Amino acid sequence: MSTIPLTVRGAQRLKDELQRLKSVERPAVITAIAEARAQGDLSENAEYDAAKEKQGFIEGRIAEIEGKLASAQVIDPSTLDAGGRIVFGATVELEDLEAGDTVTYQIVGDDEADIKDGKISVSSPIARALIGKVVGDVAEVKAPGGLREYEVLGVRYL
Repeated sequence: MSTIPLTVRGAQRLKDELQRLKSVERPAVITAIAEARAQGDLSENAEYDAAKEKQGFIEGRIAEIEGKLASAQVIDPSTLDAGGRIVFGATVELEDLEAGDTVTYQIVGDDEADIKDGKISVSSPIARALIGKVVGDVAEVKAPGGLREYEVLGVRYL
């Protein structure tokens, strides 16, 4: 089984979601199923069908999260000593050489990626192009809109 890289924050978020699903969502759906059963005929009971469907979703998500956490490799970026190289968990400051814009991204696991929060997936084209680069290097990224170049302005391990 392959390992799934996660930051400490990403692993905690998954653990929190798992706890909520097990302690809040699962008991609520069990109660909803019991109430729907009490109404009698299950063959035409929309509430029962909806509750069973939600239960299936919750149980599937619990299994998915438990699987991810079991195969997770949790990496704390603050303990990395990558010699200034861009690695998983690093926060990078980049300049788009075409537009002149400056952006900051943290390279995180697939489940943690959120571009609005400045977190990009380690498997994204830009992250793959950045891995191994140091300050001053230029990374060429094959984006859907064409080739883009980014200069690495800074690398931090937070």
